[in-house]
Amino acid sequence: MTRPSNARRTCVAAFAACVVAPLVAPRAAPAAELKPLAQVGQPAPAFDVPDAAGRRRTLAAWRGKPVVLEWSSPTCPFAAAQYQSGRMQALQQWARQHGVVWVTVLSSHPSRSDYLDGPAASAWDRTRGGMPTALLIDADGRMGHAYGAMTANHMFVIDAKGVVRYAGGIDDSMSTKPDEVANAHNYVRAALEDLLAGRPVKTATSEPAGCAIAYAG
Repeated sequence: MTRPSNARRTCVAAFAACVVAPLVAPRAAPAAELKPLAQVGQPAPAFDVPDAAGRRRTLAAWRGKPVVLEWSSPTCPFAAAQYQSGRMQALQQWARQHGVVWVTVLSSHPSRSDYLDGPAASAWDRTRGGMPTALLIDADGRMGHAYGAMTANHMFVIDAKGVVRYAGGIDDSMSTKPDEVANAHNYVRAALEDLLAGRPVKTATSEPAGCAIAYAG
């Protein structure tokens, strides 16, 4: 894997530092929330969060299907590169064709500059070509803290029994450049291929990279 340059480690988004993991836990959150409950090999934390249309969505409702959780942000260049390359949309489409539920999560707090309400989030995701099963508005950050989500492009793969099988970054590029993203090794795709084939996930964890989630504080 090519190591990212110092320039690629520098933030180019105004709202928060864009960093290459490891990251510290989001600031100004209660200590109890900073201990993530999502661990590979353990049951995924339950959630009950409204989607962009205001409908309550729960993990329990998708029991029996694999689920991908994608934390994202409307201002993060790392997240933008995934969509500008076309790779994230293609992965979403492939996953859904294989019976996988794809959930995009926005955990930005309303006090932060990159917060979007439901209608604005839907419009933004359509503009970038997003094709998730659901787009969740985790405005209070409870879901994000429960999973320990640190960055836009922090990803989790949950199996049909509700067990976390992958946690980490989307790929090994750690890049804001669409051409580099297009040629990177995609950890989520590989994890899903293993899962759908009934194999143990070969790479079950990786370091998340991207822009820090804009939690409260």
